[in-house]
Parts: sequence; C-alpha cells; structure tokens
Amino acid sequence: MVTTNAGPATALPPGVRPRLSTRAKGTAALVVTVLIWAAFALSARALSSSSLLPADAALLRFGVPLLVLAPALWRRRRRIAAVRPATALKIACGAGVPFFLAAMYGGSLTSAAFVGSIVPGMVPLFVSTLMVAAGRGLPRGTQAVGLALIAVGVVALVWRYVVPLDAQVVAGAGILLVASGLWALYTVGLKEVDLDPVGSIGLLCLPSFAVMALLALTGVLPTGLASAAGSDIALFLVVQGLGVGLCAGLLYAYAIRSLGAERSSTMGSLSPVAVVLLAIPLLGESPTAAVLVGVPLITAGVALANRRPRPRTTALPLPRTQPEVPDHA
Repeated sequence: MVTTNAGPATALPPGVRPRLSTRAKGTAALVVTVLIWAAFALSARALSSSSLLPADAALLRFGVPLLVLAPALWRRRRRIAAVRPATALKIACGAGVPFFLAAMYGGSLTSAAFVGSIVPGMVPLFVSTLMVAAGRGLPRGTQAVGLALIAVGVVALVWRYVVPLDAQVVAGAGILLVASGLWALYTVGLKEVDLDPVGSIGLLCLPSFAVMALLALTGVLPTGLASAAGSDIALFLVVQGLGVGLCAGLLYAYAIRSLGAERSSTMGSLSPVAVVLLAIPLLGESPTAAVLVGVPLITAGVALANRRPRPRTTALPLPRTQPEVPDHA
C-alpha cells in the first residue's frame, strides 16, 4: 500500500476509471468552445476561397441545429413562442442572418485575425454602450480599463490600413464592427429571455433558417449548394452547423455552470490568440506587426472588461450599476 502525507491511497477496483472532476470537465468544455470560436473565424475567411456561397453556409449554420434538436425544440415550443417579440428580434437579428452575412463578408475582405479579434473583442464595448444608453451606470475600475484597451487594440489593428488607405480592408473592418454590434444586441437579448441553451438555439435558428430559405428560394441570395464540393459542404457542416450552431452554445453554458461566468469569460478571451495561431498553418496567414500589437491588447481588454467588480461591504444589498459584458454569448 502506498501512503502519502494525507494518508493511505485508496486503490480503484479493477476496470474502474477515475472520474474527472466538475472543474476538469468544465475546463475541457471551455477549451473546445474556444477552438470552435476560432474555427468560426477561420471559416469566415475560408469561405471566400470555397465553392460554397454565403447563403449555403448560412443554411448549414442554422439548419443543422434545427435538424439535430428537433424533438427537444418541439417540447419547448410553447416557451419559445412565449418570448416577447422585441427580445426575439434582438436574438434573431443579433446572431442570425444579418450577423452571419456581415461576419462572412467582412472576413472575406480582411483576415482571420480581424474576424477573431474584432467580432468578439468589441462586444464588451458595444454591450457597455447599450447598457449606458438604457440608463445603467458607467463602467469603472478594471472594466473601464479593459474597454479602453479593447478600443486601443482595434485602432492598432486597423491603423496600418488607414495610412496609406487600403479601402478593402478598412471596409471589411467596418463590416466586422457591424457584426460585433449585432452580436452585442444578441447578448443583451439573451439576458432578457427565460430559456435554457437548447431553447435559445431554437429561438435563434428557427427564424434565421426560414429567412435564409426564403431568400435562397426567391433568388435574392444565390445558392450553389447542389454543385458545391463535398469536402466544402462537410467542412462547413461540421464547423458551422455542428460546431458553432450546436456545440458552442451548449458547451459554453456547461462551462459557465462548472467554472463560473468570470473564469469562463476570461479564458474565452483567448480565442483571438487561438485564431492567429491556427491561421498560420491552416490559412497560410502571417501575423503582421499590427496583429502582434492589436490582438494582445484586445485579449487583455476583454479579460479585464469581463471581471466583475467586487461587492462593497454593506448591510443592505446595493443595486448593480455595472453592466456585465461577456465577450461571447
């Protein structure tokens, strides 16, 4: 028998594997989620060289989760239908067709580093702006510092394309800012809805798939899904449909329950770094000086912006005046 300072070690019965702790499972779920977020940014850039059109990628993105979750969504149909129209619109627009097309088109004009940094990185700043506009208090302390770092990081990322002017990259960065603002709207909408992760996925994907199908059938957005390469279809089905559309939301919700919102959002802020590192071997992108400066600033800013202020010691609970600004929904 092996003994330690803590006492004798208990051997497991033959054939019984040690169980992972809740924290270990939560960490694993979060790591996979960050990789999925990075894959979304990479696929947004890869779409421009793919045989798929934006409408095709959107149909896969919103259609696959509906197909997989159909029985569960049917059981939640009354709760989904009971969501207020204004809240449903925030979710459907914020992460649905407008967001998806903006992210895909902006990515085709820039780089994976821009998608992975600007879209999630600017979300805390936009959410904070929405909260202030709604009458909530101004950010302070580390949150204010984090928001400032995000702004400086985005300026550092884009500045070299402003002087001298590279109209394509600047336009792409502007479109990605629109996508980030839409995602912030989605984040605020999620705070207003009383649905579990599966119900939230249904509330997003149902109207989004219906709109994309209508646009494709009427010819407003061209589709080439029937003639696209099988490898491209498989790639976007896995990354966008199963990964982003289904797994990311469920795994991130599990990570938050297991690790807490602050730790999850702080670790989630590493997704821009993962995008830059993965884009080197997968897309052949070389990080520029602007990327090497801007991405760390945005990452640090997101981590600080998502730190919750310490509660003050008081006999009575104080109202929350600081907006909680997650980097991802």
